[in-house]
Amino acid sequence: MQRHGYGGTPALRYRYRVAGCVLLAVHLLVLGWLALRPLTAPWVTPARLEPLATIRADLALSPWDAARTIGAGVLPFAPLGLLLPWAHGRIAASTAGSLARTVFTSAMFSLALQVVRGGVVGQVLDVDALLMNVTGVTVAHLAVVPMIRARLRRRGEAGPTRPLRREDTDRGLTPTIPRVGIAPWSDALPGSRP
Repeated sequence: MQRHGYGGTPALRYRYRVAGCVLLAVHLLVLGWLALRPLTAPWVTPARLEPLATIRADLALSPWDAARTIGAGVLPFAPLGLLLPWAHGRIAASTAGSLARTVFTSAMFSLALQVVRGGVVGQVLDVDALLMNVTGVTVAHLAVVPMIRARLRRRGEAGPTRPLRREDTDRGLTPTIPRVGIAPWSDALPGSRP
C-alpha cells in the first residue's frame, strides 16, 4: 500500500498540509517584507555579481562579525528547507528528489527576490546572498526532513494496535489483511499431492 501525506486519516493529512501551506505563505510574506523595504543610505554600492566576493570580504572581518553577517544570509531562508516539503505533504518521497525540489524552488524564490531587490532604493543585488540562502535551505532540509519522514513512516507502518471493529469501517478506515502466500501449482491442482 502506498502512503501519501502524513499518517492518520485523510482529514488529518489535509490539515497538516494546509498548516504547512499557511506557514509557508506567512514566511514568504515576512521574507519579502524584510528584503524589499526601502533603506535610507548615503550611498549605494553597485550590484555584486562576482561569486564568493562578499563571503570572502565577510570572512576578512572579525570572527563575530563574519558569523553574524553570514548567518544573516543563511538563516532567513533556512525554514524553507522544512516548510516546502511540509506543504508538499508526502512522506514516501525520496530524500534526493525532495532535496532537489526544495533547493530548486528556494533558489527560484531567492533569485526572484534578489532581482526585485535590485530595483528597491537602498538595496543591492548580491549573488552571494543567493548562494547563502540556498545553503541555509539545504542544511535545514538535510538536518531535519529525513529524520521526521522516517519517524512518520515508522508511526504509519505500525498500523492499528487493536482489531478493526464495525464502527471503524463505517468511518472509512480500510481493514488490512496480512500478506497471503501463493501456493505452487502442484499444490493447487487436484490429485497432484502424493
